[in-house]
Amino acid sequence: MVESLRRLGVGMEWNKPTATIALDGGWAVRSEHGCDGRGGEMLDLYVGNSGTTVRFLTAMLTVGTAISASTATRACASGRFEICSMPCGCSRRRDQRARNRLPAGDGASQRSNRREAVVRGDVSSQYLSALLMTAPYARQGVRLRVDGPLVSQPYVRMTLAVMRAFGVEVGESQSTAAYNVRPARYVGRAYTIEPDASAASYFFAAAAITGGSITVEGLSRASLQGDVAFVDLLEQMGCRVEHSPHAISVHGGPLRGITAEMNAISDTVQTLAAVALFAAGPTTITSVAHIRHKETDRIGNLAAELRKFGATVDELPDGLRITPGPFTRRDDRNYDDHRMAMSLSLVGLRVPGVVIKIRRACRRRIPASSTT
Repeated sequence: MVESLRRLGVGMEWNKPTATIALDGGWAVRSEHGCDGRGGEMLDLYVGNSGTTVRFLTAMLTVGTAISASTATRACASGRFEICSMPCGCSRRRDQRARNRLPAGDGASQRSNRREAVVRGDVSSQYLSALLMTAPYARQGVRLRVDGPLVSQPYVRMTLAVMRAFGVEVGESQSTAAYNVRPARYVGRAYTIEPDASAASYFFAAAAITGGSITVEGLSRASLQGDVAFVDLLEQMGCRVEHSPHAISVHGGPLRGITAEMNAISDTVQTLAAVALFAAGPTTITSVAHIRHKETDRIGNLAAELRKFGATVDELPDGLRITPGPFTRRDDRNYDDHRMAMSLSLVGLRVPGVVIKIRRACRRRIPASSTT
C-alpha cells in the first residue's frame, strides 16, 4: 500500500525506527510507464496478494486528479494471479499478463453525480469501506445501501470511526442498511494506529497451544478492531484472559472444543482452527461462508491441511467442524495466503517436524518449529 501511494505521487515520509508515516494531503496520479493502447498512459501498481490494497486503491483512484489535463491517466493494479480470482470484478483473462492485472480506475476529473449506490456485502465488507471513504468527494451527497447481509461488520464500524476522526460524519440507518455521506473534506491530524488485532491472534493462540502466557500491548476491549474478540473464544476454550486499559493478556490452560459463530472476526478462523487441534472434543466454526473467496479457499484448503495433522474435518455450508485426532502427516503446502502459513505454523510449537512450504521460486523449506 505504501509503495503504491508513493507511485501515485503521494508525498510520504516513512520512518521505520519510530514507526511513523507522514503524508501530505492532496495528490495527483503520476504516469510513468508506457501506454495502455487506448490513448492513455499506464501506471503499474504491484499489490501482491493484498485484496485490501486493491479495493481501497480502486475507489481512491476515482477521485484523483490527472497530471495531464489533455490525457486521461489510468492506473492498473497488478499482482499474482490470485488477486484476480478474488472478488474484485476482474474479467481480463486473455493471457497471463491480463490475468495478473485488473483495471484499478480512471484518473478523474469525472466525479460522480449519482446519488445512490447499491453494494453487496455478503462476500467482503471492503467494497463498502472503500466507497465510504471516497464518497465525501462526490459532487452531491451519496447514499450507499447494502444489498443482503453484511459480513465483517466491525471493519465497517472501524471505517466510520476513522472517517469521523478525520472530520467526516456519516449518517447510518441500521433499519435500511444504508449510509448517507454528504460532500466533505478530510482534515489532516495526528492519528495513532492500533496494533493489528488479526496478527495478534497468532500470539494469543501461541499461549493457548503451549499453556504459556502472552501480553499484547496497545489493544483493549475498547479497540476499534473486532478481532480483539478472538480472546473471548480462547476464554471459552479454557484460557484465562486479562484485560487492562492498554493491554490484553492470555494464559493458556486445558483446552476444550467450542461452537463459534465467527462472521464478525472471520480473519481469525484459521488461527482458531490451529488451536482446535489441541482441544478436547470437536470445535465447530459457523457463519463464515464468505472466507472461501479470500486469498485462498479458507474453508476447503484449511480442511485439507488440518486433515494432514490427523484431524477429522467436516466442511459445512458456512464453516467447518474440527475433531482432533492422532497427529500424522505434518507439512503444509503453499497457498500464497499469509494466514494459512502463520496459523498452521503454530502447530509446530507442540508438534516437531512441521514444515511450511513457501513459493517454488524460493526453493526452500522452513521448519515451523524452529526459532527462526
